[in-house]
Amino acid sequence: MPVREEKRNLNSIPVGSLGIIPLKGCQELADSVDKYLVKWRAERESEHKDSLAFAGYQRESYIIQTRVPRFGTGEAKGEILESVRGDDLYLLVDVTNHSLTYSLCGQENHMSPDDHYQNLKRIIAAVGGKARRITVIMPFLYESRQHKRNARESLDCALALQELVKMGVDHIITFDAHDPRVQNAIPLSGFETVSPTYQFIKGLLSNVPDLTIDSDHMMIISPDEGGMGRAIYMANVMGLDMGMFYKRRDYTRIVNGRNPIVAHEFLGSSVKGKDVIIVDDMISSGESVLEVAADLKKRKANRIFAASTFGLFTGGLDKFDKAYKEGLLYRVLTTNLIYQLPDLLEKEWYISCDMSKYIAYIIDTLNHDSSISDLLNPNDRIHSIITKYKKGLLVK
Repeated sequence: MPVREEKRNLNSIPVGSLGIIPLKGCQELADSVDKYLVKWRAERESEHKDSLAFAGYQRESYIIQTRVPRFGTGEAKGEILESVRGDDLYLLVDVTNHSLTYSLCGQENHMSPDDHYQNLKRIIAAVGGKARRITVIMPFLYESRQHKRNARESLDCALALQELVKMGVDHIITFDAHDPRVQNAIPLSGFETVSPTYQFIKGLLSNVPDLTIDSDHMMIISPDEGGMGRAIYMANVMGLDMGMFYKRRDYTRIVNGRNPIVAHEFLGSSVKGKDVIIVDDMISSGESVLEVAADLKKRKANRIFAASTFGLFTGGLDKFDKAYKEGLLYRVLTTNLIYQLPDLLEKEWYISCDMSKYIAYIIDTLNHDSSISDLLNPNDRIHSIITKYKKGLLVK
């Protein structure tokens, strides 16, 4: 909201001089976050600004320059190009950015999540324990889809969290973790999974002018049983009903590492004539959300919106173009927390939800060692924006 930063009374002493380290592939998001922080701190009035505890509080940029050069074999090292002694560091990493490449024995190799995670560890190692505190902001939690063990297999996400903590990371912030219970791997360390529900609602209301927000005209849908929590929350704060699909799988076969889905079964009241919002944590190939949308259309749903924190689109965008032309999907909303395909931003059916201001609030508040509880619970902001929308006062 326009004056929100002026209402945050962050007069407590900062933990340390603020430093933001964006890893390669996360620079654009970090630059946007940095602009907010520079602006707010230049405008913020405080009688303590000239004290030693506030040294370096106002700067032209909080981004600390680093690099990860590679040898011809593909091996690498992390380098920090300025002092970070005593700093309160925030490392931003997007492990899903597949657009980046590096040379491997003369061949062009695309960076995988493993490469991004390894680079994160290299930069933490380069800090060498000199920072006051290290917080890792990893929107898409590395290996979060491998969060529990079935039979003889690795528990990659839990291992990664434990490894980061052992390397000196004090706090890990992620968004819409596939299963938040993975934090049980590091019960004595800080771990927050943040939901972008407010940004979804804001993006929807700012781009679709003719919604009727009540239980007679709208409904929230969870595409599977695992996403019930986020769908229930969104339905409650918007005052809508909720429905759920559950996946019927063929447990006699494994395709691409998982049991294939046979059918989606629906539980809930009638969707006939209602605008429907399908809420999920990620769109991977897109097959699941499109199958759910097709089933909802058969049940005479009106417009279908899909809101997902992470738009991976691993199967490309053609199937979504086709679904849009056929009237299957009306709009798709995802965040800019991870790499967005350039073509995606040009699509008529796509709405991008900007998370940079929210991340800036979190960093600014944590740097002052203040509570972020109000940021994690956006009830008041959601009710306020819905009220403005109904009164026709919402400005895009």
